Amino acid sequence: MSRHLRLGVNIDHVATVRNARGGGHPDPVRAAEIVARTGGDGITAHLREDRRHIRDDDLKRIQDATDLPLNLEMAATEEMLKIALAHRPHAACIVPEKREERTTEGGLDAASRHNHLMSFVDRLGEAGIRVSLFVEPEARQIEAAMRLGAPVVEFHTGAYALAEGEDRARELARIADAAALAAKNGIEPHAGHGLTYDNVAPVAAIPQLAELNIGHYLIGEAIFTGLEDAVRRMRELMDEAR
Repeated sequence: MSRHLRLGVNIDHVATVRNARGGGHPDPVRAAEIVARTGGDGITAHLREDRRHIRDDDLKRIQDATDLPLNLEMAATEEMLKIALAHRPHAACIVPEKREERTTEGGLDAASRHNHLMSFVDRLGEAGIRVSLFVEPEARQIEAAMRLGAPVVEFHTGAYALAEGEDRARELARIADAAALAAKNGIEPHAGHGLTYDNVAPVAAIPQLAELNIGHYLIGEAIFTGLEDAVRRMRELMDEAR
């Protein structure tokens, strides 16, 4: 199990702190630069409809500041598609979005939203943007990704992160089974949401997973230890699991 497991760091909540008071500090671009020099493999940023954290002008500044690939999390709306096509990030991860939620509450139901999603997957792909679908670790969602032609799925690990004991073991098995099914069918599996120092190792040990995207926990730890130490520690735990 030696294949390098990529770490994408979500820097949304650096922008959340900045926006709480206005102005430009702390700057998510500085966070991206730190991630680039401390073991991160990519930057994830979610441009929400209400711009509660990342703002439009952050995207170009992040792209200009580092050579790390940018993974733009976005809802399947015409507004977000237009922005993605203008910025041409390395990847676009289509996520569900509700204005009233504090954070993404679950995976996208790609199976029931096939007709709506098709044009977004097609247009992003035609622009050379790698499309990912943020979904629950379920066979029907993987099958939907196959029908849509999405090359990547990212499994929502929130249920795993919240579970304990046997429930956690069952959730881990769901993720592992889904990762194996995706890989078997030529789809690259990623995972993320709610991952911490304490729970990341079993997920990182799933051999088919190619990337983990982690944000809120790392930014929270950075308050106490600094972002450099937080990213390095997560990188170490992921490597040890492999």
